[in-house]
Amino acid sequence: MTTQQLSELTQSQRDRLAFIELRLRFVGEFRRQDLVSRFGIQTAAATRDLGAYKDLAARNLNYDAKSKAYRCGEWFRPVFDFSADRVLTWLSQGFGDGEPVRLRSPFPCEGMVVSSKIDLNTLSVVTRAIYSKSPVEISYRALTSGLTTREVVPFALADNGQGWHVRAFDRRSGEFRDFVLARIADAKVLAGKIGEHETSARDNQWNRIVDLELVPHPANVQHPDTIEAEFGMEDGQLKVLVRAALAGYLLRRWNVDCTENHSLRGSEFHLWLRNRQALYGVTNLLLAPGYEQSEKA
Repeated sequence: MTTQQLSELTQSQRDRLAFIELRLRFVGEFRRQDLVSRFGIQTAAATRDLGAYKDLAARNLNYDAKSKAYRCGEWFRPVFDFSADRVLTWLSQGFGDGEPVRLRSPFPCEGMVVSSKIDLNTLSVVTRAIYSKSPVEISYRALTSGLTTREVVPFALADNGQGWHVRAFDRRSGEFRDFVLARIADAKVLAGKIGEHETSARDNQWNRIVDLELVPHPANVQHPDTIEAEFGMEDGQLKVLVRAALAGYLLRRWNVDCTENHSLRGSEFHLWLRNRQALYGVTNLLLAPGYEQSEKA
């Protein structure tokens, strides 16, 4: 199938072919049933779509008779041009997997999000490793040590409000850490099994859920009802359940005053953390506004 033949397909057919490519590239495998379940089509139609994708890029997939699934080919070359933001939306929220198209909004709409330069080939290595529970060797640009090579065992992606990172066990430090996706210069899946101590089940910070009680800042907000309405508070407070590993990011993003006596001043601090004791044992609190300035919880 040529590029001209691809353009002659209907949009629904192109969307299904794009879905095949997403599964191959970022999950690492594809089955006909994936198309049947996602689009509600018959198996025969899924077979035709698979044949059409093979005509487009035969080297992008190899059939694995043992698992009865198609695997991402060693010589994979993408047919569809997805942005990193679109792929991450698909990975995290499960929609938006149709072929990328330019849509015109019915009204003016501007955003202030600055997209990080995430390499999709590197991202695909990481996501396939998460799916297959495999270790990965990455070249990583850290703020303190510069460009280093290390082995990690990734198990989840997370958006901290400013960018995406991967949660993984770092074999060099022996700890679970966050690695910013845009700082990963290269990645390759390694052979071998992972240890039980490297799995997500052993990441206490990831598995612990922290219950935060946020209220209008007692000193900086003259009309608390404004903040209560903005955040949909009930009885003057907003209760937020968040993983301990992500708590610091949330508190920083919302500029939550985490001092014990709500002492931070400034128009940016509209919220105060009333139950500061909930942060006991949370490890990424250097990000929380005012936490360093107060006594340890």
